[in-house]
Amino acid sequence: MQRLATKGRWDAFCHTISSIPPKYLYILFLLMAAGISFHSWYSSQDMERWTRYNNFLIFKQAFSHLVHNQDLYVLYESEYYDLYKYSPSFALWMGVFAWMPDVPALICWNIMNVVVFIIAIRTLPVKKEKQSILLLFLAIEMMIALTSSQINVFITGFFILAWHCMENKKIWLAALLLVVTVYIKLFGVVAMSLFLLYPQRWKAALYTVFWTAVIAVMPLMVISWDQLLFLYKSWGHLLANDYSASYGVSVMGWWHTWFNMDISKQLFMLVAAAIFMAPFLPILYNREPKYNLSMLASVLIWVVIFNHKGESPTYIIALTGVAIWYFTQERPSTLNTILVLLTLVFTSFSSTDLITPYWIARTYVEPYAVKAVFCSIVWLKIVMEPFFVASAETATIRSGKLQRAA
Repeated sequence: MQRLATKGRWDAFCHTISSIPPKYLYILFLLMAAGISFHSWYSSQDMERWTRYNNFLIFKQAFSHLVHNQDLYVLYESEYYDLYKYSPSFALWMGVFAWMPDVPALICWNIMNVVVFIIAIRTLPVKKEKQSILLLFLAIEMMIALTSSQINVFITGFFILAWHCMENKKIWLAALLLVVTVYIKLFGVVAMSLFLLYPQRWKAALYTVFWTAVIAVMPLMVISWDQLLFLYKSWGHLLANDYSASYGVSVMGWWHTWFNMDISKQLFMLVAAAIFMAPFLPILYNREPKYNLSMLASVLIWVVIFNHKGESPTYIIALTGVAIWYFTQERPSTLNTILVLLTLVFTSFSSTDLITPYWIARTYVEPYAVKAVFCSIVWLKIVMEPFFVASAETATIRSGKLQRAA
């Protein structure tokens, strides 16, 4: 009875929200991008050393370091804290923003992220009455991501757009979009597994190799070959050292802090990769294109919950995966509705001081990787579904054969 009551209240809430035209929420997201950007800049004016938009400064200053033949992968304490951990090509692309003062550059940066995200969301097969609910479901996580001035919103959009291109047989464009994400954050490689679901696999592999080579040498527009090789070696050295540094807000972090488990990262990732790839076997064997969207949701969640450097602002990627899984269902079950509500509470609500007191978020939510818990449960449900359906279909076929034999 309690489950039915919960689902009833959720359905009533969804019906109310569905009456809001999606375009108003698109406008809200764009205003959010501009407002958060300006607030980040304005609230940094009384800070003695660094800023509240430090991530964007890391990206922006990388272009200057690139064109001046400096090592991108050392700390520049006079400019920002933390390290640049992305490719030389991404540093080149940041030249689009590097010439602008911080305020307009930051506003344009966050608006770009949101525009790409909105374009991507519009390609999803979500019923019109659910579009506004989906956007509102992601609103808090969007705010968290924009406040960090990172590029997670953009990457989420490119993953979805790549899937859309695969569905429409634009394999060359899908490969380009995914290769771009790899040159920003290496976990974009995981999304390339989606090519397995489509018949043009060899063509996808060739396009991927082509775009990988083209983008790799793009920095030669402003630096020498020797400097480019030096930067790739420096980047590789940084990533190798960075891998063992922490567990992050991930499944590894969750198990380590909750159960005091000392986990071999290599073994853990191998097991996680095996579980991730397992659903592809029944899907490919039965040629079930209906699962293509579920595998996109799986990718979006996996790259976050198994990321050893996962942090709160990256969860816009995972929560979008959860939203795709839930809001594209024809008739979500009561269990799925409860799961999605718990994910919303413990992923989004738990990490914003608009709802959860700051001291709780800093003392419990982040150190204990709470954001990873229900995203992980949803992900397991996604990857297990093809097996359950295949087992049920097999049982039905066998039952039919027995009845005919009788």
